[in-house]
This record gives sequence, C-alpha cells and structure tokens, in this order.
Amino acid sequence: MPIINNGASHFAAVTYTGNGSTQTISTANNNTTGVAFQPDFVWIKSRSAATNNKLTDSVRGATNALISNTTGAETTDTNGITAFTSTGFTLGSDSIYNTNGATYIAWCWKGGGTGVSNNSGTITSTVSANPTAGFSIVTYTGTGANATVGHGLGVAPSMIIAKDRSTSGEYWAVYTSSTGNGYNLYLNTTDAKDLSSTTWNNTSPTSSVFSIGTNTRVNASGRNYVAYCFAAVSGYSSMGSFVGNGSSDGPFIFTNFRPRWIMIKRTDTTSNWYIFDTSRDTYNVEKARLFPNLSDAESTNADFADYLSNGFKLRSSDTSWNASGGTYVWAAFCENPFKYSRAR
Repeated sequence: MPIINNGASHFAAVTYTGNGSTQTISTANNNTTGVAFQPDFVWIKSRSAATNNKLTDSVRGATNALISNTTGAETTDTNGITAFTSTGFTLGSDSIYNTNGATYIAWCWKGGGTGVSNNSGTITSTVSANPTAGFSIVTYTGTGANATVGHGLGVAPSMIIAKDRSTSGEYWAVYTSSTGNGYNLYLNTTDAKDLSSTTWNNTSPTSSVFSIGTNTRVNASGRNYVAYCFAAVSGYSSMGSFVGNGSSDGPFIFTNFRPRWIMIKRTDTTSNWYIFDTSRDTYNVEKARLFPNLSDAESTNADFADYLSNGFKLRSSDTSWNASGGTYVWAAFCENPFKYSRAR
C-alpha cells in the first residue's frame, strides 16, 4: 500500500471564478473525494487573462507574493491571498487574484504549517516541511560564501526552486537531479540548462541539506531567499527526464500514478516552461497549458499527452515537449496512486 493513498490530501489543483470582492476558496474543489487541507504554498494564475503568476506561502506570509515570470523582489499584496484557512484560503479584491468573471487556477501544496528553525546547515533556515509528501518551504538569509541549508525532508530533494526575495533582477534558480548539481534552469526564462558551478556549488542535496555557492541568485550576503524543495514519493510524486521521439506516438513516461499536475521544460535549447493539470482538462488528450515564465493566458492549441493510470503518453510532435532527440525534465503529482487508479 502506498504511503499516500489519496493525493488530494497533500496537493490540489483548484479552479475558481473571480468575483471582484472577497471569497473563500476550498482545496476540496475539483476532487472527487471532498478532501480539504490547509495549504502552505499556493501558486495562482489567471486562465482567461494575461496576468502574472503569483506564488505565496505560509512561511513568508499569505500577503507576501513572488512572481515566477519576472525577476522582481517580493511584494506585499494586501488584497491578494489574505489568509490560509484549515480548508483553503481567502481572497481580497486584487485583480490578479480575483477579477470579476475571470477564471483562475490555484495549485496548492500542503507543507508542515508554521515554519520552525532548522540548524542542519551552515546557514540557519526556517522550514515548513511535510516529509510524508516530500515537500518543504525553506527561507534563509545569504552569507555570500559557500554554504549548506537545511530543508527538513529526511531525503534528498529531486527539485529545488529558489528565489531572491530582497532584490529585483535576480533569476529564479531551479535545480533538478536530472540536470545535475553543475547546471541551472531558470523558472522565469526560456533558457536551456546553464552551466553554473556557483549556484549549487557542484554538490547534490543530501537527506538533510542542499548546498549553495556564491551566486547572488541564491546566496548574496544579507539578502533573504525562499526555496521550494520537492522529493519524489512513491505513488504520489515523481521527477525525471526523457528524450523526445518527434512522433504523435510519443514516449510513455512512467510515474507510478495517474498524474494530477505536470510541469515540463526542454533543457537542450530555449523553450517555455509548461504546466498541465486535470482540473482544467478533465478528459484526454490534455492540452490546456499555462506558462510559469510568461503572463500569457491559457492556451489549448496543441495536444500534449494522455494521462494514464501509471503515467502519461505524449500525443504530438510539438517540439515544446516532444522534439526528436530533445531532452526534457518534468515533475508530476498524483491524482491517485497506481493501485487505486484507472485510465481516463
């Protein structure tokens, strides 16, 4: 039996329509089990309008936001997400979060609640960790010297997404175990993987810490940072890479569960990041996509994949996700573990 027998207890993809005023959003929306949880990390994007991707979490505070498609510093959105609740979150009237009649998606992860001090690394961090689901939120202050930072997961993360909160102009730095500790991806750009020994200090994460070098994207002296850490959990989450075949009969990617949410990026050349989920596309073929590195509205002009009980099968030769010989990284979270899943 999998450790997590209902992914909806730890991850939610929630659609809602703005009302231009205030409203409460439940993480039980769009799932068949009615399960709700208090989210610690919420990523909101308008589907119907070209607006920024807004990322908030319980460690930085519900009203403090970062934007994945820019290099901007943290902002205070007093009328954005106003609070996290035991079953979701509350919204104010900010147009990026709640324009009357606009449609939205909120991707929500359960962390460990209030952040606690972590002394596992050479830098003391504040961590909200959910080791069961392989997810933690980490905040820390940079030193400008090679360092380690505690992440609280108990296993090595397979993906880390980090951002300077203090200063505009710094890229989002992304580590994946597939690209390795000597390379970077950047969540706010289309760039291919970039050789960088000074970001992750050429050192892979361990079960207790991740390493950072002297690069100001992750470790300028006196600046504040946040890092979202994700570890693979059998039957619930998975991260990996594949090579495209350029065919509409594309590769099958094994996840060991029916995917609820997939993020994908080509790494050998310039390409957007893409996010797909089963709340916006309820039937195969999946095609409704949003872009972490762009403010663009939702697009549906090309097939992506069929979501199956144990993975996903690419269904077009679009070079964004299936160029012949192209290399791609991906992360996925489950709708249901394989033992309890059926193809759609």
